[in-house]
Amino acid sequence: MKVLLLLVAAVCISTALTNESGENCLCQHTRNGTDGSDLKDIQIYPATRFCNKVEIVVTTGAGHRYCLNHRAKAVKAIVLQILRSRGSIKPSQSS
Repeated sequence: MKVLLLLVAAVCISTALTNESGENCLCQHTRNGTDGSDLKDIQIYPATRFCNKVEIVVTTGAGHRYCLNHRAKAVKAIVLQILRSRGSIKPSQSS
């Protein structure tokens, strides 16, 4: 009985440690693009020690949230367009 309890505790601890090392991300699935016409909000989360990926989460006007693939060309273009429209980046900085 004690051995079983010890084994269960070891499995729980190892699972928790695995999640702390860059695998505890918001986005489990991503899309390669969006039409962009109904975007209400876009949030960009940089990589951290809890999640080793850049995550882009968009919210539509209807309140639906989904993640975008930050490596997709269409997503890069959307993010660049938003940054330019906000004045966060100048055209010469994008190359």
